[in-house]
Amino acid sequence: MDAGLLAQYAIITVAVIVSAWFVAKRQFPNAVRRLRVGLAIPLVREGRAAWVQKLGRRIAPPSTLADASCGGCNSCGPSAPRRH
Repeated sequence: MDAGLLAQYAIITVAVIVSAWFVAKRQFPNAVRRLRVGLAIPLVREGRAAWVQKLGRRIAPPSTLADASCGGCNSCGPSAPRRH
């Protein structure tokens, strides 16, 4: 296979993965959060190497102690009524 064609396939693959991740985060925030938690928990357990635990902490979603319960875009709440 030609190196240029391989590079083109690699760039397209990266673009598709980034696009899919963006859409998933915007449309399904709770599912993405559960996925990130599910991937991070096994990595941060005691007895793992320090670099594995660090990777797990990077994968883990940010804490939502003071946020809304959905973990989404933080724009929940009553919206102003529309005026025609």
